[in-house]
Amino acid sequence: MQDRDRQKGGHTIVNQRRESPGRVVDKTRVNNQIRLIKSKEIRVVADEGQIGIMDIDAALKIAGERDLDLVEISPQAEPPVCKIMDYRKFKFEEGKKERKAKKNQTTLTLKEIRMRPMIDIHDYEFKKRNARKFLDHGDKVKVTIRFRGREFSRQDLGVSVLNRLALELADIATVESQPKMDGRQMVMVLRAS
Repeated sequence: MQDRDRQKGGHTIVNQRRESPGRVVDKTRVNNQIRLIKSKEIRVVADEGQIGIMDIDAALKIAGERDLDLVEISPQAEPPVCKIMDYRKFKFEEGKKERKAKKNQTTLTLKEIRMRPMIDIHDYEFKKRNARKFLDHGDKVKVTIRFRGREFSRQDLGVSVLNRLALELADIATVESQPKMDGRQMVMVLRAS
């Protein structure tokens, strides 16, 4: 398939509208596709400003003389608004902006650390070190204290372990969600400050 057909006095871009799963279909009407709209007249704008309201043929002629495309940018307006521009360059710049935004986008992940209310000092320090590492990378940390058997009656031990951890990590983290019970476990969420 050809993306561009040459015509007398200008060029036409043909949008390919094949539907396939996961593919974003461009529904922008360009050049001769604008003839499909109900309105006989359109409002024409260009980079230098508004050109005026005219019929579609006159707008296509002006676009052809400038060796540019007529692109429908606001089909719901009355009359519909079309812009004279280089459509391929516009789509390229738009894609470039999207790729740059996607590259600069940061993904925030939630890491989980599990403890017991009667945790040993060495195990506690190891878990705290891991939590610090996760927070340094900008991740959120979900700290879970799991209660078994009779430990369930000693929830104050879980609260003290979580508060101690929050206090020791206060230099790099803030508590996003205070310790609360969720079934047989107590949960607290920390985020990098």
